Amino acid sequence: MVMAGDRLRFGVDLVTFFHPRFWGVDSHDAIVDHARAQPRAFWDKILDSVQASGVTGVELTFSPFNWQDVIKTYGSIDAFAGELTRRGLTLCSGFFAELEAAGDFADPEAQRALIDKAERYADFLKACGSDIMVIGAPLRQTLGAQPVQFHDFDRAKVIADFLNRLGATLYAKGVRLALHTEAHSIFAAARDVDLLMLLTDPAYVHMCPDTAHIIVAGSDPIQLVDRHHERMIIAHWKDAIGPMPADTPIDKHIHERHQPYFCGFGLGRVDWPAWIRLLRDRAYEGWAILELDAAPDPVRDIANGLTLVRQALLPIYR
Repeated sequence: MVMAGDRLRFGVDLVTFFHPRFWGVDSHDAIVDHARAQPRAFWDKILDSVQASGVTGVELTFSPFNWQDVIKTYGSIDAFAGELTRRGLTLCSGFFAELEAAGDFADPEAQRALIDKAERYADFLKACGSDIMVIGAPLRQTLGAQPVQFHDFDRAKVIADFLNRLGATLYAKGVRLALHTEAHSIFAAARDVDLLMLLTDPAYVHMCPDTAHIIVAGSDPIQLVDRHHERMIIAHWKDAIGPMPADTPIDKHIHERHQPYFCGFGLGRVDWPAWIRLLRDRAYEGWAILELDAAPDPVRDIANGLTLVRQALLPIYR
C-alpha cells in the first residue's frame, strides 16, 4: 500500500535560515558577510540543520543561498549533490527571483538576459536531480503611486507571453516552471492569479501556491488553489495572521514588511484541515515546502510543523 508520506514529500526553502539570531549575528548583512568569509561552515550548517529538522527536500533561493554559491562552496555540482545524498536530502526545487527586479518585460534585451540566466539555472537543477524552478512574479505598484501603472489585460498579456516562452525553454531542459504566489506581486491576489492562469499555457506554466502569501494578499488559498489545482506542481505551506493593508508601500523593503504577518505553522488563518482535504480530493502528489521567512530557530520550527502535519493532517490525507 502507498502511504501518504510517500505521496507527499516535505522540504524547506532556505530563506527559512535567513535570520540573524540563527547565525549569532546582528543583521542580515552580517549573515551575508559570514557566508562569504566561511562558505563551507555556512553551507554545512544549513544542510545539517535541514537534515536535523526531519524534512528531506531543499529549495535553493537568493544569494547567499543560491546555486552559484553552492558550486563555489563545494567546488562542483557533483560535490554538492554528494553532500545532499550523504544527508539523505534531495534538491526538490530552486527559486528564481530575477523576474521581480527585471523592470520592463517588453524589452527584448531584458527578456533574453532572463532566459539565459534561467537556462543556466535549469542545467544546474537537472544535474542535481530536480525538475522544478519556482519563479517569483514582478511586484505590483504601491496603491496611488504616480504615474499609475495598471495591471490590466494588455500588460498581463505581455508578461504571460514571456512566461510561456520561458516555460517552453525550461521544458526543453527537462525543468518545469512554477509561478509562486508572492504577496504584492502580480500573482498573489485571486483576480491576478486567475488572470495569469487564463493567459498562460498550462502545458508550460505551472503554479506554486504559497498559502501564507495568498492570505497576506487578501485572498483565500483554499478557494484559489481549488480553481487551479491542476496547475499545482509544488506548494509552499506557510501560515499568516491576515491580510496586509491595501496601501502598504511596495518597495525594496516589502519582504521585511511581510514578516510580521507570517506566523508559526497552525497559528494563523490557514484552514489546514480544509487544505489537506483539497489535496486529497484533487489527488495532489509531490513536494510540500514547510517554509518560514527568516526563522530564529528554524530546526525547531520546521520539526514542530512536520509533527503537526504527521499527527493532524496526514491521517486526513490518507
